[in-house]
Amino acid sequence: MNIGEIARRAGVSRSTVSYVLSGKRTVSEATRQRIQAVIDELDYRPNASARALKEGRTRTLGLVIPPASQRLTDMQLGFVASVVEAAARHDLDVLLSPSGGDHDRSFERIVSGRRVDGVVLMEIRLEDDRVTRLARTGLPFVTIGRTAEAHGMSWVDIDYAGLIARCVHHLADLGHRHVALVNRSAELVAAGYGPSHRALAGFQAAVAERGLAGIDVCCGDDTASGEACVEQLLVTHPEVTAVATINEAALPGMQRALTAAGLAVPTDFSVTGVAAQHWAEDFRPPLTAADVPMRDMGAEAVSLLLEIIAAPGSVPRHRLYSPPISLRSSTGPVRAR
Repeated sequence: MNIGEIARRAGVSRSTVSYVLSGKRTVSEATRQRIQAVIDELDYRPNASARALKEGRTRTLGLVIPPASQRLTDMQLGFVASVVEAAARHDLDVLLSPSGGDHDRSFERIVSGRRVDGVVLMEIRLEDDRVTRLARTGLPFVTIGRTAEAHGMSWVDIDYAGLIARCVHHLADLGHRHVALVNRSAELVAAGYGPSHRALAGFQAAVAERGLAGIDVCCGDDTASGEACVEQLLVTHPEVTAVATINEAALPGMQRALTAAGLAVPTDFSVTGVAAQHWAEDFRPPLTAADVPMRDMGAEAVSLLLEIIAAPGSVPRHRLYSPPISLRSSTGPVRAR
């Protein structure tokens, strides 16, 4: 089915049908209704490629993700799903592109090939060459996460510093005096990964404010690393009675290590942190945590990007999410050992 058939059935010219579809020229209400009736009868949908070509747009967004060689964490997959769902609501496609290491050519094709109308960039470092590259090209982009100096760009992010600080204050209110931060991997910290550095800053500030003894450790994003990390922590710092973490993928291993050590949560040891809701609810007992609103953040990133695409000169906007700490069952008063 094409515009010519609609025009024939409605008794109008092809150009008149085109004006109704594009809205570029005024058509009498009677003519518009007659054309619309034919469109509805035939269940006509404009060809997306033709429409995009006419608009000078691809109707495709790029989503830059971590390298494909790295297994995406559940939270990262959640952000991917949320961006794809939000784009679909606007009848847009999403082109996934890994970046980093051997995948830099894929990112470069996204940037220079004009395959997309704009880009959502994930996993931001404090100093991020990808952000610099996008800013130079003028291609609209929004980041999930932010650089150290993020005033001139649009972004959405989690307030990791504030949330981990609130977790520490919660533990201090329960009487814990020796607490630890289980961060992300040493490689990510060394690379300047934003959430890791901001979580550490919030942890250190809250520990100092409450006069606590604090220890921070790095941990890989998997069960085995979580188990090994907590095993080592309990050996080297047996005085620690609670941990806060932003490493949700390590939570099952952390739980396994505590169980093996004969420590009951929260009677003997408290655990809290920042995590996706289902990770928190799957912990045993359910984790006291700030639940990351992945769905909202992905939708907000797409919304901001569409604003920039529609008005390239608009003032950059951002959104810092600071969800409440959901008090569940994994934290309790410190128990004398």
